[in-house]
Amino acid sequence: MPLRYAYNTNGCANHRLGDALALIAEAGYDGVALTLDHHHFDPFAPDFDRRAGTLDARLRELGLGLVVETGARFLLNPRQKHEPTLLHPDPDARERRLDFLTRALDVCEICGGEAVSFWSGTPQEGVAEGDAWQRLTDGVATVVERAEERGVTAAFEPEPGHLTETVASYERLADEVPGLRLALDTGHCLVTQHVAPSEAVRQQAGRLGTVAIEDMRRGVHRHLPFGEGDMDVPAVLQALREIGFDRLVCVELSRASPTAHETIPQSLAFLKEAERELTGSGP
Repeated sequence: MPLRYAYNTNGCANHRLGDALALIAEAGYDGVALTLDHHHFDPFAPDFDRRAGTLDARLRELGLGLVVETGARFLLNPRQKHEPTLLHPDPDARERRLDFLTRALDVCEICGGEAVSFWSGTPQEGVAEGDAWQRLTDGVATVVERAEERGVTAAFEPEPGHLTETVASYERLADEVPGLRLALDTGHCLVTQHVAPSEAVRQQAGRLGTVAIEDMRRGVHRHLPFGEGDMDVPAVLQALREIGFDRLVCVELSRASPTAHETIPQSLAFLKEAERELTGSGP
């Protein structure tokens, strides 16, 4: 069975959401990885339920599945990227992050999405690692509990430079928070070099909530178009096929917004060609 692909809206940030969804659907994707942001479904704007219902109807009309992404840079704090996180020393600040993640779960529930992806963040200066880890486990446990109440998959993404940056750190967290699934960005495996991307897929087969793919160079956290880095894309696709992965595989090219009209179809064409090469069917 062919894999199912989605495109992340953080790679088409210069387009209106409606236009971005249309481009993604017209290119032939099976879904969208929607990064909630001030310009792409602001979760804090008024009339949340009506807007979510409209989004659901549009996704159904276009035949697009959904993964909800929570990596907006300045949605919660216009002066500090990605803050506040679940690690923040201020309980009220942590609660703001939890409120955001809960709204992401609500969008996923209303729109019948596959998963909500989220991450730890980086401890602020002077915060002991033990304290940061305790805040993280408490916050993640709350997210998983709220996800289960909504019938939604909560998937945790190891992120280079964060408190939890490797698949191994996800495993430690999942051992402490039962029910937590993995949001595996295969490119991040190339950055941290703790495990090969294809091996991470196989090792975590039973825990995968969602998967992201892009090109990336070893040791450098920069999302690149396919063919510009060190990612063995066919090996990753082969591993996903071997484990029978039937959820969306999300293309994340967060720096490609200026060329999104070209990059969206080009990325899917690359992946489809890689799959054809795996089966030996040719063009």
